[in-house]
Amino acid sequence: MMTLRTSSLLLLLTLIVQVSGCTSAYYGVMEQFGREKRHILKDRVEAGQEAQEEAQQQFETTYDAFKTVTRYDGGDLEDFYDKMESDFEECEARAQDVRDQIDSIEQVSGDLFTEWESEIDQISNHNLRGRSQDALRESQERYDRMIAAMQTASAKMDPVITAFRDQVLFLKHNLNARAVASLETNVLEIESEVRALINDMQAAITEAERFLASMP
Repeated sequence: MMTLRTSSLLLLLTLIVQVSGCTSAYYGVMEQFGREKRHILKDRVEAGQEAQEEAQQQFETTYDAFKTVTRYDGGDLEDFYDKMESDFEECEARAQDVRDQIDSIEQVSGDLFTEWESEIDQISNHNLRGRSQDALRESQERYDRMIAAMQTASAKMDPVITAFRDQVLFLKHNLNARAVASLETNVLEIESEVRALINDMQAAITEAERFLASMP
């Protein structure tokens, strides 16, 4: 088990290397602590899965908040606007986290598969080389399904975020009960997009679970 001191040192070294932008140095540091590229990929897929789950919840929460605002029947409109703006900003942050996690997954997976292919070329035994090639192909296929699901969900975030932003800005410029009521049609119009996004995020989460389950 990693001690607190070791864990803190690893985190510090990782941050330093990441800031320096040297990927090979980063891998070198991680290997000193027994963390190969496959371990890093697993960690990043888990982080990506968590980011998808948090974004999924936030998009649903934000949409529900927008629907609630359109049913305004009294109260401080500034409070309603502040809540909408806060939910929207959180939605944007969660979406960016998903994008960042996908980028980090793609980086280490590319390095891992490149290394794997290079190492297969070094295996002289024909039978062992063939088995390693089969394992690589199967891993790449599972990975491709997972990353495709993540990218599909990620692509559907933008139009929903744009629709949310439109409503927040409209309300900012027209902070009155009539304007709030007029948003109901717009909110209902994007419901199908929101539900499709939620479903695609769930599909990405499920594919990540399958990929993680297949890793040693």
